[in-house]
Amino acid sequence: MAIELAVQYQPYTDELFSTESKKELITNDRFSWAGATSIKIYRVGVSPMHDYDRTGDGPEISRYGPIARLTADTQEVPLRKDRSFTSAIDRLDSDETKQQLAAASALARQLREAAIPEIDTYVLAEMCQHAGTVATPAALTVSNIFNAITDANTILDDAEVPEGGRILVTTPKVYLLMKKSPDIIMVTDTSDQKRMRGVVGNIDGLEVVRVPENRLPAGFGFMIAHPVAAVAPVKLESYIVHENPPFINGSLLEGRIAYDCHVLDNKAKAIYYHPQS
Repeated sequence: MAIELAVQYQPYTDELFSTESKKELITNDRFSWAGATSIKIYRVGVSPMHDYDRTGDGPEISRYGPIARLTADTQEVPLRKDRSFTSAIDRLDSDETKQQLAAASALARQLREAAIPEIDTYVLAEMCQHAGTVATPAALTVSNIFNAITDANTILDDAEVPEGGRILVTTPKVYLLMKKSPDIIMVTDTSDQKRMRGVVGNIDGLEVVRVPENRLPAGFGFMIAHPVAAVAPVKLESYIVHENPPFINGSLLEGRIAYDCHVLDNKAKAIYYHPQS
């Protein structure tokens, strides 16, 4: 007669690995969508420079030159993403799994493993798509990675992008190329808080942020971006746990999050994207 061996379940859930959100490092949220589904941002022009007519003998009425009318158009920035989730936890299911099916931990898991990766993936794709400079697709190697990064940083210099605060976003594989490159001397003295969010060092004045490939567009090589370039608002975050709602004996989780990402027209040059062939 066969012997039935004992099986015991432990009060422990084997959670999936996940990483912190990266969007706060590379974007800003300086505008408010309170009470509106879309906002408009002004773009004001400038006057051309002239030689001052000191004698007043020139053809113009003003010694300062022709009087120009300043232009002022707008860029509309809508909030396009309105996402949600819901799940139920039966009271007996929670009891008979040693409380591993608990509402609070389920909500935290939903945000950590579903909501945050989705938002990061969307934001990074928008920034790559609307980057002010997109390089010709080319494979990155140990021998060319240093020149590719420094050339990109020089393009941002020529565009007069602020030097402080630039971020270099890269994949783990490209980061490995950087570590193997004999030309790259990386400063790795970063705070624990930044390191937890993915900042792994500094090169050529750029904070290096390593992002998992599954949050990046296919063929991603690297991106240099200043946070002023893209606005990534989260207008609504609503998470509710209902205890014993109608038709359910247990907990009902509901969540809704409204977000978007827009690259500002006049600041697009603060994003450089290098795709790989």
